[in-house]
Amino acid sequence: MGDFTSYIIGVVLIAITVIIIGLILRKRVYDRVDQLEAWKMDMMHRQVSAELQRVKALNLSGETQDKFEYWKETWDHILTRELPDIEEYLFDAEEAADRFRVQRAKKNLSTVESILNKNEDTIKTILQELEDLLDSEKQSRQAIEDVTPILRELRHVLLENRHLYGPAEQRFERALDEQQQLIDTFYEMCDDGNYFEARQHVEKIKASLDAIGLQIDEFPLLYKKITRDLPDQIQELKNGIKEMKREGYRINDEGLLNELREMDKSVKAYITQIEQAESPAIYDWLSAAEDRIQEIYLMLEKEAKAKHYLDKHVDQFTEEVQEALQEFDATDEEVKTLQQTYLLEGSDLELYENLEKWMHQLEKEHNQLLNSLSIVKQSYLSLKEQLELNQSELKKFNQSHVDFREQVRSIRRDELEAKQLVETKKRELFNLEKRLEKSNLPGVPSSTKQQCVANHQLINTIHDLLEEQPLNMGQVSTKIKELRSNVDIFSEKVQLMIEQAYLTERVIQYANRYRSQYPMLQAKLLEAEQLFYQEQYEAALELSAQALEEVAPGAVQRLEERIELPY
Repeated sequence: MGDFTSYIIGVVLIAITVIIIGLILRKRVYDRVDQLEAWKMDMMHRQVSAELQRVKALNLSGETQDKFEYWKETWDHILTRELPDIEEYLFDAEEAADRFRVQRAKKNLSTVESILNKNEDTIKTILQELEDLLDSEKQSRQAIEDVTPILRELRHVLLENRHLYGPAEQRFERALDEQQQLIDTFYEMCDDGNYFEARQHVEKIKASLDAIGLQIDEFPLLYKKITRDLPDQIQELKNGIKEMKREGYRINDEGLLNELREMDKSVKAYITQIEQAESPAIYDWLSAAEDRIQEIYLMLEKEAKAKHYLDKHVDQFTEEVQEALQEFDATDEEVKTLQQTYLLEGSDLELYENLEKWMHQLEKEHNQLLNSLSIVKQSYLSLKEQLELNQSELKKFNQSHVDFREQVRSIRRDELEAKQLVETKKRELFNLEKRLEKSNLPGVPSSTKQQCVANHQLINTIHDLLEEQPLNMGQVSTKIKELRSNVDIFSEKVQLMIEQAYLTERVIQYANRYRSQYPMLQAKLLEAEQLFYQEQYEAALELSAQALEEVAPGAVQRLEERIELPY
C-alpha cells in the first residue's frame, strides 16, 4: 500500500513539474510575441513616407525619379505585404504556445524576427540612399558655386595679361570654354535629376580647372624663357664663340655653332607646340638646354683662363727648364770629376742615369708643348693641363736632382770624416796602450795584445784604401764601421781587465789579515796569486773574492764600493 502511494505521489509531482515548465515556456513565447508585435508596430509607424516627401523638392526625373519610385514601392511592399504577413506568424505562434507546442512556436517567432531584420535593413538602406541623394544634390550645388568663380577668375587673368601668353591665349580660352560647357552639362544633369552623376561630373570640372589654372600660372615664365631668354642666350653664346675664334682661341666653333643652330630649331618647334597645346616634354628639354648652355659657357671660360695661364707661365717655365738643364750639366761635370777620384756605387750611377733620362724626357715634352702652341690644333685647356703636368714633373725632378747632388757631395764629406775617425781611433788605441803601461800589471794577455795589433793593422788598411785612386768609399765605410766596433770592444776589455787586476790586489791585501787564522784561505790566496801573475785576472779575482767571502761575508762588496782606480 505504501509503495503504491509513493508511486502516485511521484507521478503527481512529475505532472506538476511538466505543467510548470510548460507554463514558463508558454509565458516566454507570449513575451516574445509581444516584443515582436511592438517591433512591427514601431516599423509601421516609421516616418519613411515623410522622408520620401523630401525628394519631391528635387527634380523628379531621370535617376532621381527611378530611385524615388523604387523606394516608394519597396516601402509600400513592406507595409502592405511584409508586415501584415507577420500577424499570421505571430497568431500561429500563440496558438502553438496555447497547445504547448513550444518548438513550433519558436520556429514561427524565428521567421518573424528574420522578416523584421530584413525589413529593418531595407529601411536603413532606403534612408541612407535618400540621404546620399540629398547630400549629393547639396554638395554638387556647393561645388558648382565654388567652381564658377574660379573659371571667372581664370578668364580675368587671361584678359588682363594676354600679352604674356601670345597665341597660346586662344588655347587657354578654348580650354575654359570647354569647362563652361561642362558646367552647363552639370546643370542639365541636375535638371534631369541625375544628382549622383552630376556630383562626379563637378569633381572632374574642379580637377580640370585646377590643372588649367596651374598651367596659366606657369605659362608666362615658361613662354618668356623659350621665346626670349633662351634665344637671347643662344645668340649671345654664338656671338661669344665667333669673337673668341677671331681672337685666336682654339675652340671647335663649327661644332658648337651647329649645336646651337639645332637648339634654335628646337626652340621654334617647342614654341609652336606650347602655343597650340600643353607639352610636358618641354620642361625636361628646357632644363637640359639651359644646362648645356651653362656647360658651354663654363668650357669657354676655362679656355680663356687656360690661354691667360699659358701666356703667363710658358716663358717662365721655359726658363725653369733651361735652368734645370744648366744645373744638371754642372752636376754632370761634378760627377765626372768625382769619378776621377772616387769609385761611385752602382746605385749612385744608376740613379744618375735615370735623372739624365728624366731630364731629357722633360725637355722633349716641353718642346712638344711649345710646338703645339705654334700649331693651332689642341685647345688651350688641354695645353694648360699638359703644362701643369710638366711643371709638377719638373718640381719632382729638381728635388730628386738636389737629393742626388747632396748624396754625391757627401762622398767627400765621408772621406774627411773617415780620416778624422781613423786619427781619433788611433789616438784612442795609443791612450789605451799607455793605460796598460801605467797599470803596472804583471803582464798583458796574448789575446789582448793580438786585438791591439789587429786594430793597428786595420788602421793601416784604411790608410791604404784612402790613398787609392779612385777611392772606393764603400769599402772605406765598411772598414770604418769595423774599426769603430773593434776599438770600442778593445777599450771595454782593457777597462775591465784593469779593474779586475786592481780589485784582485785589494782583495788579497784585505784577506792577508785572515791568513794565519784560516789555512784554507792561505791556500786559495796562494793559488789566486799564481793566477794573477799568469795574467788570468778574471780567474784570480773570482778565486780570491770567493775565499774572502767565506771568512768575511760582504767584504768584497764593501771593497768594490770604496775602491777608485788610480789610472
